[in-house]
Amino acid sequence: MATYIMLCNFTDQGIRNVKDTTKRAEVVKDAAKRFGANMKEIFWTMGQYDIVVTVEASDDASMSAFALAVGAAGNVRGQTMRAYSKEEMNEILPNIS
Repeated sequence: MATYIMLCNFTDQGIRNVKDTTKRAEVVKDAAKRFGANMKEIFWTMGQYDIVVTVEASDDASMSAFALAVGAAGNVRGQTMRAYSKEEMNEILPNIS
């Protein structure tokens, strides 16, 4: 499974209904399974981003479908980044010329 980091900000709709954010997070966590994804952790943060999520997914296409579904719900807008563990980086580094 590949790891991804989602950096999210509330939309106008999301902040208007912020009292439901933890309930929405549980619904999204359950929905992730339909896309072959697993929300590992979710953090509500201060600063540039309102929410940071770690997700495991079987591949980029599955993660993209999940991220698009999250965005389509209209409560958050964000960006998704592929994240590499130390072990994964150790497999990549020998390929550098």
